[in-house]
Amino acid sequence: SMATAIKLLDVVALIGDFPDKNLLRGQVGTVVEILGLEVYEVEFCDDAGCTYVSAALQASQLMVLHYQPQVAA
Repeated sequence: SMATAIKLLDVVALIGDFPDKNLLRGQVGTVVEILGLEVYEVEFCDDAGCTYVSAALQASQLMVLHYQPQVAA
């Protein structure tokens, strides 16, 4: 189980490759919808803000990125 639940608008990174979606480990996206238990719609955008892939992904395929100091669990 994850220490921090994934929330709407969280910035996440892929922890694996998804060749079928043309996505690679480390690509960064934003959670735009919660589809179900541990399932999220994530949008991946280019530098101009244009979405190039939107994909339903499991929590286990994602890492939440933190921009502020976090207390280690």
